[in-house]
Formats: sequence, C-alpha cells, structure tokens
Amino acid sequence: MRSLIAAGILLASGAAFAAPSSSVLDEAQQRGTLKVCTTGDYKPYTFLRDDQSYEGIDIALAESLAKSLGVKIEWVPTTWKTLMPDFLAQCDMALGGVSISLERQKQAFFSNPITVDGKIPFVRCDEVEKYQTIEQLNQPSVRLIEPPGGTNEAFVRRELPKAQLELFHDNTVIFKSVADNKADVMITDSSEAQYQQRNYPTLCAVNPDKPLQYSEKAFLLPRGDVAFKAYVDQWLHLTKATGEYQRIADAWLAKPSE
Repeated sequence: MRSLIAAGILLASGAAFAAPSSSVLDEAQQRGTLKVCTTGDYKPYTFLRDDQSYEGIDIALAESLAKSLGVKIEWVPTTWKTLMPDFLAQCDMALGGVSISLERQKQAFFSNPITVDGKIPFVRCDEVEKYQTIEQLNQPSVRLIEPPGGTNEAFVRRELPKAQLELFHDNTVIFKSVADNKADVMITDSSEAQYQQRNYPTLCAVNPDKPLQYSEKAFLLPRGDVAFKAYVDQWLHLTKATGEYQRIADAWLAKPSE
C-alpha cells in the first residue's frame, strides 16, 4: 500500500512540475525567426524609419537577443491601443518602452525590468513652474495631449480627471502641439521627455528625476512560457553585466555634450 501511495505522489509531482509542451525558446530556433510586436512611434525605444526599418534602444536589444538565439527578427507593427491583442495573436514578444502594469500582467509575463522610469510633465520651458504638482496639473484650464491606449492615457484619466484631454494619434509629432501652444502639457515617461528635448528646444522635462509615478519598462512575454522568460532574463542580466546595455542606452540618452 505504501508503495502505491508513494508512486501516486511521484506521479502527481511529475505532473505538477512537468515542463511545458512547447516554448518560444525552441520554436523560434526551429523556424529561424523571432516574431516581435512594436509600435515604432516611441523614441528612444522604438521608431520606424522612412525606409521601414526600426531603430531605438529596445530595437537594438531585440537584435542582440535574436543574435544570441541564432535567429532573425520578424517585426510585427502594432499600436498602443492594440498592443496586447496583437501580441497575443501574432507575436513571441512585444517591446518598445512597454511599461510594466498589473493589467498587462493579467495576460502576459514580463521580463525582468530593463530600466526604471516614471511619468512627468513635458511642457514649454517658460511654464515649468506652473506644472510641478498633480494639483497644478489637475485643473480645468490645463490642456493635456496624449496618445491613445497606453499608460500615459491611463495615468491622466486616473490622476488628472479635471484637466482637458485630447487624444492625438501620431505619437511621433505629438510634442509639436505643445511647442506650438495647441496644448499645455504632455504627460509621458521621463526618458522620452529627456530624449525629445533634443528635438524641441523650447520644451522642458519637469523634474525628470522625481517622477509623478514610479514605473518600470520590460519586454512583454507569453504567459506561462517559463523557459523563454528564464532565457530572456538571463540574457538581459549578462547584457547589463558586460556593459552592452549601457552602450546601447547611452547612444540614445546621453547628453550631446557627453
């Protein structure tokens, strides 16, 4: 009887800890491609050039990851509004400045955090003092402008419900609306605001080292695929340890004088 009980326990344990039947780690290597969703509209992380090639911090990281697997990347265009359904239906991973959120975590895994970031106001430089706090921003007279469907829109709807909100669908030129005084504030990630200051010298990031909300960025990965997540996390650890990550980030985020 004891032997039968022991055998049952072993069988149950084996079932509980059985490896998944398939993993992106194996599938990507077998087909020779890694299918990656990205929006292509969020410098410094992802940007689609006129020649239809991509560039950015996360793009370079994805290319490094693919090289480590011995595969090529098949880019799948998406938008912030359709990021999750496109990822679930078509992609092995999604990236391009994707913020970790519990809502996204309900449907997917995240890699270990790539970087720490946070939401800040991006405003005309002569109005920095007007937009220091949530209280100053959450006013009916404040004109906010945000891309639809992402964490920026979610933040302003939750934290700044009294302000005027315009949704602007072209995230590559949204900043011009603030520069041209068609809007007062764009709430965005500190890293994006600091990068875009290069292109819009009349705009300033407000308190980039003290964001209004703590945030982390990571790769979006298939839920339940423990083997692939473990590989991506180990690759990311080594990329940071060897300095490769910092070299990629510095090419986009270091000040021009540095």
